[in-house]
Amino acid sequence: MNIGEAAHASGVSAKMLRYYEAIGLIQPPKRRPSGYRQYELPDIHRLRLIRIARDSGFSLVDIRDILALWDDRKRSDADTKVLALAKVRELKQRVEQIEEMIDSFRQLIVQCERGRRPSWPLEKDLKTPARRPRKTRKP
Repeated sequence: MNIGEAAHASGVSAKMLRYYEAIGLIQPPKRRPSGYRQYELPDIHRLRLIRIARDSGFSLVDIRDILALWDDRKRSDADTKVLALAKVRELKQRVEQIEEMIDSFRQLIVQCERGRRPSWPLEKDLKTPARRPRKTRKP
């Protein structure tokens, strides 16, 4: 596939595709004799994963960590499992935080319907100390 076809198949723009190549999230693709990039199906799968992760709010650092789980074939299965479990815990925490935000906005909607909109939608949350995110260990 050329860059336009790869962009279309993955949902990533050609510009972002070149950027991901420049920062090392994807390997430089093979080149045709004409010099044009030639993408293969594994490249498309990787790009789709990157797009889904970006659309889900993951940082480039998070994405690099996720891709490293698949890329490091020398890492033991046990070590990979530990890292994957840590990512699952981290994602579950994010889901909990998102669910809390959804609940806060639902409460705001109810208050608006009653004509008693609070000055701040997360007023009750301000009374609760903020939780600090846990840091995961790097291999």
